[in-house]
Amino acid sequence: MISIISGTNRIPSNSEILANYYGRILREKGIETQVLPLTILPPDLIATDLYGQRSAGFRPIQEKVTATDKFIFILPEYNGSFPGVLKVFIDACSFPESFMGKKAALVGHSTGRYGNIRGVEHFTGVCHYCGLHILPLKLHIPRVQHEFDKEGNILEGDARRFISQQIEQFIHF
Repeated sequence: MISIISGTNRIPSNSEILANYYGRILREKGIETQVLPLTILPPDLIATDLYGQRSAGFRPIQEKVTATDKFIFILPEYNGSFPGVLKVFIDACSFPESFMGKKAALVGHSTGRYGNIRGVEHFTGVCHYCGLHILPLKLHIPRVQHEFDKEGNILEGDARRFISQQIEQFIHF
């Protein structure tokens, strides 16, 4: 199964729109997929699920992560990197079974002109430490707010073409 992690707990978010788009395309290809927005994290995650603790609220999320073979991480740019809530999520997940030896694709985006290049590279280091194998094609989508319509469909253009290419590579990765 592929889990698509929308890397922010912001509501609403461009990350969740992108995550849902990826999920829709993968399901159309017959791939078992789930979207995991970080908005579903327990509000007391920091107090209840770090350092080997496990709350009833996080248990079903951990089960979904453990059952995942491949991840797609959608990474918005926050202060030149990725959101802290994504790092807390990674830290809360059981190690090593959550990520070790599994595969991941990375998609950075921003409302500015660089598509979260730095954040994707920062997160690549976290992924390597966790034992994730990273698809070489990492996407950087600048000015993401102009890339989709009101229904969450990616408009024709470079972003759509590169997303299609990344999805095809990831299916065979």
